[in-house]
Amino acid sequence: MATAKKAPAKKVAAKKAAPAKKVAAKKAAPAKKVAAKKAAPAKKVAAKKVVAKKAPAKKVAAKKAPAKKRTPNAAFMKALTPSAALAAVIGNAAVPRTEVVSKMWTYIKKHGLQDKVNKRNINADDKLKQVFGKAQVTMFELAGLIGKHLK
Repeated sequence: MATAKKAPAKKVAAKKAAPAKKVAAKKAAPAKKVAAKKAAPAKKVAAKKVVAKKAPAKKVAAKKAPAKKRTPNAAFMKALTPSAALAAVIGNAAVPRTEVVSKMWTYIKKHGLQDKVNKRNINADDKLKQVFGKAQVTMFELAGLIGKHLK
């Protein structure tokens, strides 16, 4: 008998949200109590969903706080002079490092130098071989190889 009293005590805490069903469960036959036990986990899942919905709302509020516009790093915006080999590809004018990479990609796309099978590879023509020092490079090596030709 003592165990029978402990089990309903735990259910009472879970069923505080629906007191009408609690009264109906006491009056119901034992077969219906089994059905009531199966319904209780569904309520817990619904309660978890409500908590889960509240969490993203907090994240949205946190994202709205840093609304400041980022300022560019002065080192990236500094105009650099290209070497003679690089100047043959992008021009003689002193430009920031970011513009050098953009102009290189413009040249690569214009001349169709991106590998057809593996788009991460760049096939060098005569001008780019002088800059890269080899016939084919990956796009990840591009910035490092360009950096050697800037002052």
